[in-house]
Amino acid sequence: MEEAIRLDVYVAKQLVDKPRTYARKLIDEDKVLVNGKPQKASYHLREADVVTIPDVPSEPVIPSIDIPILYEDNDCVVINKPVGLLTHSKGAFNPEPTVATWLAEKYGLDTASGREGIVHRLDRGTSGLMICAKTSEALKFLQKQFSARKVKKTYMAIVEGGVHPEEAIIDMAIERNPKQPQRFRVGINGKSATTHYKVLETFEQKHHVFSLLELKPTTGRTHQLRVHLKHLKHTIVGDNFYNGLKAQRLYLHAHELELTLPSKERKVFTSPLPDDFKEPKL
Repeated sequence: MEEAIRLDVYVAKQLVDKPRTYARKLIDEDKVLVNGKPQKASYHLREADVVTIPDVPSEPVIPSIDIPILYEDNDCVVINKPVGLLTHSKGAFNPEPTVATWLAEKYGLDTASGREGIVHRLDRGTSGLMICAKTSEALKFLQKQFSARKVKKTYMAIVEGGVHPEEAIIDMAIERNPKQPQRFRVGINGKSATTHYKVLETFEQKHHVFSLLELKPTTGRTHQLRVHLKHLKHTIVGDNFYNGLKAQRLYLHAHELELTLPSKERKVFTSPLPDDFKEPKL
């Protein structure tokens, strides 16, 4: 036994495949015993102390998945993310596959951060283009372009109602909703957010009027397109998070991406509009 080591540090060392927060959780729940009794995480162990750690069940294996690849070189890969797939997990272990787990398995990327290779993210319900990095150098190069707003992004969305005017710029700051911290809203205390939209088509289906929009955000705020359109009272169809019309999916698709690759070549990538956009499934 190492002398004067904290209990949580010792337990974390024994659970080599678990984060220190997991060790703290076991200790806080009185599942770790020192000489037969629970102790605080800050307890300093002595050489004669006997520590009992409960058996920890092994984590389930994350299933392998296939993701369509649209472009690939030595630095990066451009994929067509399916609707319903998470970009990466947050915090605690999640047994479902994500873009990050696919990257880790396919290219042998380090899994310590849980999001290695992830340059930018798409919401679970959003389909379409993502560029991912194969190396740490490529990751920094690409992320710098996104933060400097040198990447041009185009989305397609089906929204409720007929939109007027048919083309405009939405310039409205977005802030976190203090009453619902997971959601965002338009607010004067928020961060600047700008979206250019253009109506491509207006159509009727099952007594509903819908509009197909081309959306070009020049900023990258969380839920920006969804929040802007909700504020205009033209919520994206299937956006249950923001009280949109219920549908079998969120009708938001990352359609085009223009950026400079680590090779210094400027390229435009396009993902065709999914078939289910031709007739929204309510």
